[in-house]
Amino acid sequence: MKILVLNGPNLNLLGSREPAVYGHATLADVEALCAAAAAERGAEVECRQSNHEGVLIDWVQAAGVAHRAGQLAGIVFNPGAYSHTSVALHDAIKGSGVPVIETHISNVHAREAFRHHSYISPAAAGIVVGFGIDGYVLAIDGLLRKARAAP
Repeated sequence: MKILVLNGPNLNLLGSREPAVYGHATLADVEALCAAAAAERGAEVECRQSNHEGVLIDWVQAAGVAHRAGQLAGIVFNPGAYSHTSVALHDAIKGSGVPVIETHISNVHAREAFRHHSYISPAAAGIVVGFGIDGYVLAIDGLLRKARAAP
């Protein structure tokens, strides 16, 4: 079973960007954590990061095709700030039909008010927030449970 792990804008700065909020782990650390967690669960991950909304949309749409073909369980997606701004990503997720677990390192609900609303959440199969990078492991677990329970 394969999982796509997508990270949105500024997540390439993990480890140096606001460590009091996001911790000291780098994006490479997150990707290694995801690969190890997936392998322990009999799955594999492909990790990608982009600061560009259109690239993320293209990846979500391609993931929908792979999911329908039985090649992909779904997406663990940290859309970063696009969570709060992107109707286009919401529409791509809904339109593609791929299961998405929205994931955030910080507890966005305990931060600035503009971060309390997500356009991604209504389209997501599940949401994990506030567990640091361990949230990616929780999202992988949830996505695999959903995939294995599906008829």
